[in-house]
Amino acid sequence: MKGREINELKIKDKESIQKTISETDVYLYAGITGDLNPAHINEEVAKKTFFKGRIAHGMLTAGLVSAVLGMKLPGPGTIYLSQELKFTAPVRFGDTVKAEVEVIQKIEDKNIVKLKTTCTNQLGDTVLEGIATVMPPK
Repeated sequence: MKGREINELKIKDKESIQKTISETDVYLYAGITGDLNPAHINEEVAKKTFFKGRIAHGMLTAGLVSAVLGMKLPGPGTIYLSQELKFTAPVRFGDTVKAEVEVIQKIEDKNIVKLKTTCTNQLGDTVLEGIATVMPPK
C-alpha cells in the first residue's frame, strides 16, 4: 500500500481519524516515553493544578496527527519533516479527539507538502493546531 504522490494531492484535500483517549492510553504513553508528570498520572496532584484533574500528554494528541499523515494523507511512504504545534486546550480522559489534516501548499520541485493540522474534541473545541511539512511518497 502506498500513499498519494504529490501530483495526486490537491489544495484543500482533507483526511481525519478519531480516537477516544482512555486512561490506559495515557499510562502506556507515559511508560513508553518516561513522561511520568503527575499532571497525567496522579489524580490527587493533578486536582491541584490549573487543569483541576489529569490530562493527556499533548504529544499523545499530536501522535494522532502523525497517524493521519502516515496512514491517510498523504499516507504510507510519507516522510514527516517538521511540525509546528500549539496546544490550545487540554485533552481529558474520555475525550474523543478528531485529528484532521488539510493540504495547504505544494512545493512540487522539492516534493514537499504543507498541511494544516487540527485536533478537536467531542465538543468541537480546538485542542491542537499547527502546520506539518512532509514529503509524500514518490
